[in-house]
Amino acid sequence: MKKILFTFFIIFILPISILAYSNKIIVGGESIGINIESNGLEIVGYYKVKGKYINKDFLIGDRIIKIDGVNVSNNDDLLNIINHKKQDNYKAIIIRNNEEKTIDLNIIEENNKYKTGLYIKDSVVGLGTLTYIDPETKIYGSLGHEINYSESNNRVSVKDGRIIESKVTNINKSTNGNVGSKNATLLFNNIIGNIKSNTINGLYGYYLKKIPNDRLYEIETFDNINKGKAYILTVTNNNEIKKYNINILEKYYSKKDTNKAFSFKVIDDELISKTGGIVQGMSGSPIIQNNKVIGSVTNVVIDNVKMGYGISIITMLEEGDKIKN
Repeated sequence: MKKILFTFFIIFILPISILAYSNKIIVGGESIGINIESNGLEIVGYYKVKGKYINKDFLIGDRIIKIDGVNVSNNDDLLNIINHKKQDNYKAIIIRNNEEKTIDLNIIEENNKYKTGLYIKDSVVGLGTLTYIDPETKIYGSLGHEINYSESNNRVSVKDGRIIESKVTNINKSTNGNVGSKNATLLFNNIIGNIKSNTINGLYGYYLKKIPNDRLYEIETFDNINKGKAYILTVTNNNEIKKYNINILEKYYSKKDTNKAFSFKVIDDELISKTGGIVQGMSGSPIIQNNKVIGSVTNVVIDNVKMGYGISIITMLEEGDKIKN
């Protein structure tokens, strides 16, 4: 079956008593806007200048980090260098396959503008769901999977970022073979947390607002996740967090430290009526079983959108704890 990772490994599980995270956490469920400023300029496409492609040595997915020895982290940095020097050629240092390379960057003036022939991204904006907040450290976790550039599938390298309040306005329903999405208004001035890391197991940072202590839950280990009834917490309208019933189907010991540690099926008629099953923007929705947090929603099965995968809350807490180092 085909699977899709929404937009957007620890080998040993240590005893909870010696880990830095808390035994009880604040569960999320609220939709959050995500705004990441990347560490460098991601090449995502090409366009012709005066009828030809002028920088074919660059590949989609290359990340420019320096121009003529000067660090660049956004489009303005690049434009400032070009407009100041007004050269035809620059030395660009890029990251490709985790290695630095130097490539010539060609510039041509057309219609009184200096052009690179490259489509470049320096930031990402998206929507997800907050999973937890540690009440002791104020570290939060969300999504349960990484955020990638859609054009290159490269993970977004974080220079700076923030999570912000959002209000869900409507939902494009999922159907088998076509994954839908939450649509929301993002309140960019209402920042609720910073973003410190974008990892294969989620997005992490520090929560900056007052912690809602009315949602304190114990955490559950992977071994004690059981087949059968559970529920998720998520938003389908405005900012109202609601419970929706699911069934845990299987758990996978070979994948217990990944974002596909267990599978589940949506059985809640109200959620199915509203969303068709699992939609983009639902990633990070906390999963509760027997009044304990067991993990969060991470993936949907394209061919059966009522089925999805989850990550263990222990994996997320361990990942979040790394940002203190």
